[in-house]
Amino acid sequence: MEIRPSPKDNDPVMFDSLHGAVVEAPTTPIKFIPAATLKTQLARPHCSRCHLRAWCVPGDPTNPRVDCMDSLMFSRRKVRAGERLYREGEAFGYLFEIRSGTLKSSLSTAHGQERVSAFHMAGELIGLDGIADGHHASSATALEDTEVCAASYAMVTDLAERNASLQRTLLQELSRESVRELHLLVRFGSLSSERRLAAFLLNLSQRLSARGYSPSEFRMRMSRSDIASYLGLTVETVCRNFSAFQKLGVLEVDQRHVRIADLDGLTRISNTDTHKTPRAGRRRQPTP
Repeated sequence: MEIRPSPKDNDPVMFDSLHGAVVEAPTTPIKFIPAATLKTQLARPHCSRCHLRAWCVPGDPTNPRVDCMDSLMFSRRKVRAGERLYREGEAFGYLFEIRSGTLKSSLSTAHGQERVSAFHMAGELIGLDGIADGHHASSATALEDTEVCAASYAMVTDLAERNASLQRTLLQELSRESVRELHLLVRFGSLSSERRLAAFLLNLSQRLSARGYSPSEFRMRMSRSDIASYLGLTVETVCRNFSAFQKLGVLEVDQRHVRIADLDGLTRISNTDTHKTPRAGRRRQPTP
């Protein structure tokens, strides 16, 4: 068990080193510096110089819409592991682009429990859940030290009203992550526990690969309990399936370090409707 101090009041925040369950996750308010102050005190980050430009504003980096985005005022903020970027029910005002790190979105159930609804990594937009009624429908918690780039939604929409190309691009970007997560959740609903975990690992591999990281070897920032919550499984089932995949030679797992040893095998588990992960060490009895 690891104890890290909260930067707000030095109350302990406790983490399980393997399962990573956050016992207490305080929200440190993120105070956005007014534009006038930011102009004089801070170096203003520009889209045209940002390493995430291809994700925020896809296409030709010399396109005028990049200069258009540069007219927005952004604020960079760091969120420490275990802290919340925003809380469910909090007033919505900003869109956040993740520059580095990983966050999870979660919902509160009627019984006061947390249900993980999504995982977010560098290059992805979050905060979209607040557009509908002006309040965030979920909480966003950093799974590791994270840096985000925040833009006022009012400023974004105002600029988009005067730029049809930017408006179309933003609408596409705003819907992309929501659609991807919806498709993934719908698919998980009809899968066995083995197929859910396999599909989750493949999706994670593809997202990391698209960002230039290894698709076959990575460190998972989310805990086993977070994965279980996201997939609608118990922690015991997730741990058992990880062990089964290792015995099949599909995965090599050391705590949160994962290596996909057999990508085709993992894909077969994910795609085969009638697949049943065999019990390692158990042989079928011959028919008399």
